[in-house]
Amino acid sequence: MTLRNRLTVLFTAIVSGLLLVFCGVIYSVAERHRHNEFRQRLHSEALTSADLLFGPDTSGRQLYTLLDKNQMTVLNEEEIIIYDYRNQIVYESGTDYLTVPKTRLDQVRLAGEVYWRVGPREMVGIRFGGRANRFVVLASAIDKYGFSKQRNLAGLLATGWALSVLIVFGVGRIYAGRALRPIRRIITQIDTITASHLERRLAEGTDADELVQLARRFNQMLDRLEEAFRQQRTFVAHASHELRTPLTAITGQLEVALLAGDDLRDLRATVYSVLEDVRDMNRLTNGLLSLANMAVDESAVLVGPVALDELVWQVRTDLLRLRPDYAVAVTFGHLPWQPTDLRVTGSEPLLRTALFNLMENGGKFAPNHRVSVCLTVEPDMLTLAFHNNGPPIAADELPEIFKPFQRGINSRSVAGHGIGLSLIQRIVQLHRGRLTVTSDTVHGTTFSLSLPRP
Repeated sequence: MTLRNRLTVLFTAIVSGLLLVFCGVIYSVAERHRHNEFRQRLHSEALTSADLLFGPDTSGRQLYTLLDKNQMTVLNEEEIIIYDYRNQIVYESGTDYLTVPKTRLDQVRLAGEVYWRVGPREMVGIRFGGRANRFVVLASAIDKYGFSKQRNLAGLLATGWALSVLIVFGVGRIYAGRALRPIRRIITQIDTITASHLERRLAEGTDADELVQLARRFNQMLDRLEEAFRQQRTFVAHASHELRTPLTAITGQLEVALLAGDDLRDLRATVYSVLEDVRDMNRLTNGLLSLANMAVDESAVLVGPVALDELVWQVRTDLLRLRPDYAVAVTFGHLPWQPTDLRVTGSEPLLRTALFNLMENGGKFAPNHRVSVCLTVEPDMLTLAFHNNGPPIAADELPEIFKPFQRGINSRSVAGHGIGLSLIQRIVQLHRGRLTVTSDTVHGTTFSLSLPRP
């Protein structure tokens, strides 16, 4: 069932239900009014009959007998029965429509007035007279005209309810169609958006309703998708280029080695050059795999408490073992006495990778291969500052250096592929941290890594 039909059925069901309740209330009120009115008439007939037959004025008895004999009573199929204190009938109209048991008569004497129904016939029993002559007067009749009015009212209400339901259904269908028209327009526009036409957007409009908000959110999602596709295409293009370069160099060197003579020194030099290219390609491949793994599943990253000061010293030792010509100076500022204040919650392998890359980059770009690391404690963050005095990064290049395969002008003479900073940025984002950079000719370049304290 379509949404339009669902809304129409729901709207019709609600309104028709309310109308049905309204019609039921009207019918119930009318029936109660008929019942009370007819009961009052029966009561008046019973009292009038008893007063005329057994009242002080005896002339009324002959008149009432004459009216009853000629069926000139007021109510339809009226019958009057009067019992004395011994439950003997002292008067009965000639119709003989009912038989009253003794228990009912006793009930009337005790209650003073009792009303009941037998089928369509309604009856009232009242107690009449004093101590010397106690009568029970029963008056019964059928409210022919009242029931006829009720049947007419029921038919009118049913007809009105049915017509109202049809009108409500038609109006609801028209209203639902108009209300869902913007959704159909959105669906039509969405059908035109494909992988080759991600630049297309939905018409948002100027209103502030939910459909406009939905269109805006969808356009924002398309912006993110388009950016992701663009980054993917860029990533694939750069990765292909970066991998093709060392593979081409290795192929060329091996071909030259095959053409060379038996000079062992030439072969050794070729093998050494090929080994360097293989190592470079291995670093590039590892970086690409790490960057890809960072974008796959954040929930797969295992986190726990990490002592940041100890991790800095371990990374420094690992870097100096691989790069003996580097110099890494580690300082601490504004540190508390409690060692637990230097812990963060995160993944130790990922943080080790980020710190290693920052230290290595600092030493790589510095002319003297010297990098200084300073650990400071802030109220809610732990900050590591990596500083070097290498060539500064141009101001217009600072926003771009964290993108994959983006390298600044100052890195032309330095080997690399432009993956390290993007990998670091992704690791910092996973840890809900912050990575900033400042660079100028006077103060050098400083990367600040801030991680939240637990």
